[in-house]
Amino acid sequence: MKIKPFRGIRPPKELVEQVNSRPYDVLNSEEARAEAAGNEKSLYHIIKPEINFAPGTDEHDPRVYDAAVEQFKLFKEKGWLVQDKEEKYYVYAQTILDRDGVAQSRKTASLKDKSPLGGKTQYGLVVGAWVDDYLEGRIKKHELTRKDKEEDRMKHVRVLNANMEPVFLAYPHREDLRAIIQEVTKGEPEYDFIGAPEGFRHTFWVINDRATIDRITEIFAQIPAMYIADGHHRSAAAARVGEEKKDLSPTLSQGEGERPEYEFFMAVCFPDDELNIIDYNRVVKDLNGLTEEEFLEALKKDFDLSPTLPRREGDDFSAVKPKGLHNFSLYMGGKWYSLTAKPGRYDDSDPIGVLDVTISSNLILDKILGIKDLRSDKRIDFVGGIRGLGELQRRVDSGEMKMALALYPVTMQQIIDIADSGNIMPPKTTWFEPKLRSGLVVHELI
Repeated sequence: MKIKPFRGIRPPKELVEQVNSRPYDVLNSEEARAEAAGNEKSLYHIIKPEINFAPGTDEHDPRVYDAAVEQFKLFKEKGWLVQDKEEKYYVYAQTILDRDGVAQSRKTASLKDKSPLGGKTQYGLVVGAWVDDYLEGRIKKHELTRKDKEEDRMKHVRVLNANMEPVFLAYPHREDLRAIIQEVTKGEPEYDFIGAPEGFRHTFWVINDRATIDRITEIFAQIPAMYIADGHHRSAAAARVGEEKKDLSPTLSQGEGERPEYEFFMAVCFPDDELNIIDYNRVVKDLNGLTEEEFLEALKKDFDLSPTLPRREGDDFSAVKPKGLHNFSLYMGGKWYSLTAKPGRYDDSDPIGVLDVTISSNLILDKILGIKDLRSDKRIDFVGGIRGLGELQRRVDSGEMKMALALYPVTMQQIIDIADSGNIMPPKTTWFEPKLRSGLVVHELI
């Protein structure tokens, strides 16, 4: 993989908590407007620039993109975003808090901590990723992109001449890179804060040592592929803008010398063995004309079914969580059930067919409930596992939904297998958590 350091544009340490934001695509315009209320330094003014206009303004209005440019200029003029004088790499760590809401100590945290109760930290390197690695398939994707969302992000990158938000990449873990990150993170971080409203800890270090920077570049050159975990639209948009600029200035992209900045886009690269993939669950409004008894009877053709008594305290749903691949938890009529797909109902040798989203879509949602298009059918909704199984139960108990289906999360190896085979995952399959915060660093294309 070809990567490069870059002169990041970053908030001063004392302003980072005012500037940083959640990613543009995890909240709508009104939610961004509410989070940015009273804070002129919020990055939402740039990445969700429609909040600078009256509610209801079309986010694709040309004036909205113009406002993003003006806000970016203002942030730099005011010193809310300041460019580093030299090219650097950065380390970005995210910590999931433990059950008591306590962030794991930076000094005692192990890079290999895998505690399911929280306190786990994942460490990413912020780099400039090469557009050609994406275009030629070495940065691999596992999702389809929507043209309208791709066009929106492309316009945003083009008018700002910058990647305001990073792409989330995974790479095959390497102990030499882990050792470098361990050494860097012994030092005092540039930023260290708890992000609102999700409550994860975000810590950020600047790598200043030239020998370390060169060594990171050398190691990445030995990595054959990276994988998009989150940010398929951002990476596609950045690549298209890079291609445009290359076509306009072909001589700059020729030869073996320093490549122009627009041939790279900002990414945070995490080792594949540190990432936290959580479940992505389904709730359905009706049983397609069936009674609850008829629905349960239909399930028995393809699943071993048994009631599950939720032995839980407070919000602990551990007793009803899916226990492994091909095991599902169903909530309906005030009861939880355990479903296990029978042998022969799926193909373990098929990277798509083995997925639980495929099994549940084929054997439950399509075959029994008549839901054939997960992207467009209004009878189904999706709930990220970060909200917990209690959210599934709440939505059914409220009468809004008739049933809920909890899935075991996909593994990083499944994502890699699918990307390596050139396949695309079904819709609403992966949910990576924590999400990357925006505004810790910006990559300018000039």
